[in-house]
Amino acid sequence: MLALVLTVAIAAPTASAAGAATPLDNYLDNLKTLRASFLQTLADPHGREIDRATGTLIVSRPGKFSWDIHPQTGSPSSGQLMVCDGLNLWFLDRDLDQVTVKPVDAALSATPAMLLSGAVDVRKAFSVSPGGERTGLTWVLVEPRGTQADFRSALFGFAHDDLKRMILEDKLGQTATVIFEKIERNGPVGLNEVSFTPPAGADVIGTPRK
Repeated sequence: MLALVLTVAIAAPTASAAGAATPLDNYLDNLKTLRASFLQTLADPHGREIDRATGTLIVSRPGKFSWDIHPQTGSPSSGQLMVCDGLNLWFLDRDLDQVTVKPVDAALSATPAMLLSGAVDVRKAFSVSPGGERTGLTWVLVEPRGTQADFRSALFGFAHDDLKRMILEDKLGQTATVIFEKIERNGPVGLNEVSFTPPAGADVIGTPRK
């Protein structure tokens, strides 16, 4: 599901394998909301770009987020939307006019959006360790502990304590690079921005928790 890279809320900062806080820990400390636009590119296992998209990420901690993505080719109404409202994880495929929903605790595939939103216990779901420095960024390596995750590894890139980039490798060897822009930290987020109602006429697969 790298077309919607951040398919997945951290109750507390995590420590690296060595016990020291990483830039990711520091970034999540006192994070309440996050709003950002992004550019996402997807490359095949040989490094060839096969897709490019833009989107927005909205996080309201603990446990809520919206990840909205639109391919740069295709109609403006195409693309995908994932919303975690604290109880359920909703996935809308606009091209198929189809919605999939599962309770959060049954749907977690341990993806980075949920890490940012605080919907999962990061100590149990992820291994977090320093990832070195390159391209002017300080990196943190995040690896899911469970086999159900949609990705093999994620690198979070920071500059001056700000999240700038994320690189994910999926189980097929594809690599998604997300470049964040226009980041607003701890600004206002409306409840309607992290809630979801299926569009009229859409096929709904699954039963939401009330």
